[in-house]
Amino acid sequence: MSPRPTDSFRGFGVTLKQIFKKPMYPRFRGRHRLWRHENGLEKCIGCSLCAAACPADCIRVVPAENTPDNRVSAGERYARIYEINLSRCVFCGYCELACPFDAITLEQEFEISEYSRDDLIYTKDMLLAEPIKRVPVADRDLYDTPVPAYKTRS
Repeated sequence: MSPRPTDSFRGFGVTLKQIFKKPMYPRFRGRHRLWRHENGLEKCIGCSLCAAACPADCIRVVPAENTPDNRVSAGERYARIYEINLSRCVFCGYCELACPFDAITLEQEFEISEYSRDDLIYTKDMLLAEPIKRVPVADRDLYDTPVPAYKTRS
């Protein structure tokens, strides 16, 4: 059976219909993000409920006590170290559900691939920061583009 010319046009029609649709579902779970209160204090109090709820055991929380001169969160404690190993994460959303203060959410960002496994361990600073759009840049002096870890080691 030989292909008919109309089959190609029907295939292109399916492709054109998909181009104008939203790229992901509304309940899509992507990159993790930690949040702050409006006054600048972190919402995370270091309770480690997210780490306990994680089935992949990819979240590490080390709490520390707040002091009057070093106030980081609204509670008595804060997360001194907060790391998520995204190479082990299954993006189930249990960490988001376990958090009593809505400190961690899974956002709509899906471009989180890296060249090294070490770059997939997101630290607290990376999780608190606004997600950045990573695009290849021709002139590094014109744009503030980080150098990938695999290029710094070689």
